[in-house]
Amino acid sequence: MTTSILRRTMTTTLRPILSLRHFSTPPPHPHFPKSQTPSEHQFQTWVHFLKPGFTPSDVNHALTSQTDADLAYDIFRWTAHQRGYTHDSSTYLTMIHLAVSNRRHRHAQTLLEEVLAGACPVSLPLYNTLIKFCCSHRCLFNRAFDVYNKMLKEKTLDCKPDLDTYSMLFNVLLKKFSKINVSYVYLNAVRSLSKQMKALGVVPDTYVLNMIIKAYGKCLQVDEAVRVFREMGLYGCEPNAFSFSYLVKGCCEKGRVWQGFGFFKEMREKGLVPTSSAYMVLVCSLALERKFEDAVGVLRDMLGYSLKPDLLTYRTLFEEMCRDGKGLDALELLEEFRKTDVSMGEKTYKTLLDSLHFVDR
Repeated sequence: MTTSILRRTMTTTLRPILSLRHFSTPPPHPHFPKSQTPSEHQFQTWVHFLKPGFTPSDVNHALTSQTDADLAYDIFRWTAHQRGYTHDSSTYLTMIHLAVSNRRHRHAQTLLEEVLAGACPVSLPLYNTLIKFCCSHRCLFNRAFDVYNKMLKEKTLDCKPDLDTYSMLFNVLLKKFSKINVSYVYLNAVRSLSKQMKALGVVPDTYVLNMIIKAYGKCLQVDEAVRVFREMGLYGCEPNAFSFSYLVKGCCEKGRVWQGFGFFKEMREKGLVPTSSAYMVLVCSLALERKFEDAVGVLRDMLGYSLKPDLLTYRTLFEEMCRDGKGLDALELLEEFRKTDVSMGEKTYKTLLDSLHFVDR
């Protein structure tokens, strides 16, 4: 009896205490301010540095002072949202340079789209920088010509395409000239660019004219290539070794071997040395025409400049000589070239020797 009374008393006494514990709030935790990362601290420093009324030159200074392209991009974006400020072509140009040099290609592509959408007044350096960026990425090939077309629509002459613009566009087009069928498709673009360049009064240099000659030569449009070659003097340009080499290859591949051989002799008289590919195409073409003395002379000239013929060039020459009944002469030449051509290994020599014996049989 006494025990049960004690239990009731303790329960009655402890119940209010337990209920108070249940509803009581825990003591507040002390609040510590969140520490900033170095990038956040640097961002805040430059935000305080750019006082109200800052100009594009102030933003340029802030951007170029950054070693971290992501931080520069954050500053670029923050400034764009400030009242009374608008980016100009110089700040976009600076930011694109930083993005590209630090491999932030997504940032650069976003900036490209903004410029094309009219985010800022555009200058010629900014246009050319955008084209250069597009030309360096295969997926942005069409975008390069979108930038170019926007340049053509500009009313001010300061933003019209210049020689650097056309150099980059011709260069990126020639990279598409891998197969003959594809080359014909892009040849129309080369023609169109050439006409527009002349219409704008842009004077081409040797580099640009050589690319046009190469494009025509690859498509076997030899007459067009020769026409551009003859016009080089009108622009004050002097043909170089590449100019002649493209013509030699184009003429030989077209079947006009003697015309190609004529360009070869003309360039040698001027002291110009053809490219290895031009040498080899000419040797093979002359051999197929049974002009063995000329082919051997060209091959010796090539070896004299320490240029290396490939296996196909040797085989074409020797096998054609053997078919013409000059197997012994081919064998003597093989021994001669084995001594003069340092790059001819034992494997190449045996392969050529076996082919001579096979044909003579």
